Amino acid sequence: MSNNPAQLWGNCLYLIQQNVTEQQFKTWFQPIEFESYNPSTLTLVIKVPSQFIYEYLEENYVDLLGKVLKREFGMGAKLTYHVVTDSSTGAGPNIESDTTTATNLPRVPQTKGNQPPTVLDAAEPQQIDSQLNPQQTFANFIEGASNRLSRSVGISIAEHPQSSQFNPMFVFGPSGCGKTHLINAIGVHTKQLFPQKRVLYISARLFQVQYTNAARQGTINDFINFYQTIDLLIVDDIQEWMTAQKTQDTFFHIFDHLFRNGKRIVLACDRPPVDLQGMNERLLTRFSCGLIAEVERPDPQLCVDILNVKIKHGGLDIPADVVNYIAATANGSVRDLEGVINSLLAHSVVYNCKVDMKLAERIIKRSVKVDNHPLTIDDILETVCQHYQVSTTAVNSKSRKRELVIPRQVSMYLAQKHTKMPAARIGKLVGGRDHSTVLHSCAQVEQRMKIDKKFCDEINSIENAFKLKR
Repeated sequence: MSNNPAQLWGNCLYLIQQNVTEQQFKTWFQPIEFESYNPSTLTLVIKVPSQFIYEYLEENYVDLLGKVLKREFGMGAKLTYHVVTDSSTGAGPNIESDTTTATNLPRVPQTKGNQPPTVLDAAEPQQIDSQLNPQQTFANFIEGASNRLSRSVGISIAEHPQSSQFNPMFVFGPSGCGKTHLINAIGVHTKQLFPQKRVLYISARLFQVQYTNAARQGTINDFINFYQTIDLLIVDDIQEWMTAQKTQDTFFHIFDHLFRNGKRIVLACDRPPVDLQGMNERLLTRFSCGLIAEVERPDPQLCVDILNVKIKHGGLDIPADVVNYIAATANGSVRDLEGVINSLLAHSVVYNCKVDMKLAERIIKRSVKVDNHPLTIDDILETVCQHYQVSTTAVNSKSRKRELVIPRQVSMYLAQKHTKMPAARIGKLVGGRDHSTVLHSCAQVEQRMKIDKKFCDEINSIENAFKLKR
């Protein structure tokens, strides 16, 4: 530690800056000038430009000043203000501060984990478990048109935590679009750049459980005091509070304190504030006073980019057409993409098989539960075979029996009509035929439909059947 008194006072200002808002620091502390320090009496003299500033500091920041003086100048340090009353000459009285009492108070020992610091400990915040997922970072949060604004603002918040811009940040979007990853990344990046910051990620449900336990144990004040010491508070899924009035009221007091003191608040929800029916109006007003940023479902290209990153990470080799199929079928859900890749990886390892379209279709059908997902060959084959009362194994065989040829041709026709697969891929998935067989089958079905009304009605009936299954 440096023994230069001016530098020690600079250290004091740095500590103060970490515990007040940017505006508070500029207004009340930036005008202060170091004047002198007497090591024999442990007295620091600082110059303040007016009587008003001196009085305001003594009334509102005496404990904070006492704590930082003790930290940098040692036990027993005294503070004296040189209050300038004549700006032309700099003359004015020296007035001793009441921080003398604060600096000589014994420190109260902390005995509980995550115990909120007292006012005297404000300049020495304790470390807490941030509850962040270290794997969810900006490095692996793939940027696209659906999240570019939110990602850019999130990085700005992490890099400039003292700024009041975009505070609070309210992120909303449907499930599976990457909101949790984004808000985690903000917290992780903040801790990397500012390790001393108290950052906390918590789900709205866990916050509600903690509040309920505190209410039962009669420790609501301790609960609130702890949360009011956080520098960056990240709350996920706040739609959980729509019917929890008491939880909302408690969070309002925490939010209001953090906001007024320039602390950062990041919230995530599955809907915008205007759709939070049952949420306290004064909370909704505060949610809307910063930045409301929508994270949309990733478009197909972003899905492809996300898949390629995950495929590379998993060491898989997946053909481009299969990747495009998965991206189109997962309906813009990052969670579904992850689930499909994990399932393909498991099949590839356990069964030592290549990842192809047929395997991808089977996995998609079992893993992706979304409305109106694209039809697969398996969907069509299953419905056609049920209609004609034959097995899919028989249809996929080499048999030329009429009772199998017709369902085979119908399957190929419907596959070409209702999927985006090329004829070669359809033929490969329906018994290993070539593309010319598929084209011939489609032509046969179309020709018969023109002259056979009963057959045409059959095709329509099959189409309606597999549409109902979607």
